[in-house]
Amino acid sequence: MPRANRHFLPDHIWHITHRCHKKEFLLKFSKDRKNWIHWLYEAKKRYGLCVLNYTVTSNHIHLLVKDTKVNTISKAMQLIASRTAQDYNTRKHRKGAFWEDRYHATAIDTQQYLIQCLVYIDMNMVRAGVVQHPEDWPHCGYREIQSPPDRYCIIDQQALMQLSGMNSLDSLRSAQRDWINAELLSKTGKREAIWTESVAVGRENYIKSVQSELGLRANGRRCINNNGKYLLKEPAVSYRIGFDIKMKGLS
Repeated sequence: MPRANRHFLPDHIWHITHRCHKKEFLLKFSKDRKNWIHWLYEAKKRYGLCVLNYTVTSNHIHLLVKDTKVNTISKAMQLIASRTAQDYNTRKHRKGAFWEDRYHATAIDTQQYLIQCLVYIDMNMVRAGVVQHPEDWPHCGYREIQSPPDRYCIIDQQALMQLSGMNSLDSLRSAQRDWINAELLSKTGKREAIWTESVAVGRENYIKSVQSELGLRANGRRCINNNGKYLLKEPAVSYRIGFDIKMKGLS
């Protein structure tokens, strides 16, 4: 599989996914998922990371953030990933990689696309068959949005409200419940790769603006219409090409 890409365009919403090494279930214990959330909170404090949603599963994480400062995301992810890995390896007397070498970041358009991505993140453990409702999974942003804690808040609900086109926090929470209920009733339960494998997802003009910002880095990337959602996709990489190169080296 190709290495995940990180593009670091300023002032965008990013859906970040990061998997454990070889998809191992290194986050299967609650204490490790809580530890990841602890370092997410520390990253918010230290670097001003604007967090919109998150979910920690047993072998990967989803994180929805707004990029507001230069290198904020890269610094935050470095802190979270390194300290989570260090804490786990120390406790388990383990050596070796904890995470896949790179995380993937997808730029997300505002309002309806942000909402759809938010719901996709909330529904992760429901799709996996672990819980019946997002509120039943303690290591996600759904609970915090619905019932903000008095201390140690991670999600910037004001930013989420504005970016999703809501006029109050109460309307945001009510709408989120409705979105989740509608998704549960639809019973599709399918993983949508567009949110985790694309360079960007949104309106056609948004995708074109991302292409323009990428400049030469957009060469070979295709803008496609996927059931009304426009995507900026990575160029297809032929497995056979890579295999032939390896075989040539062996010969």
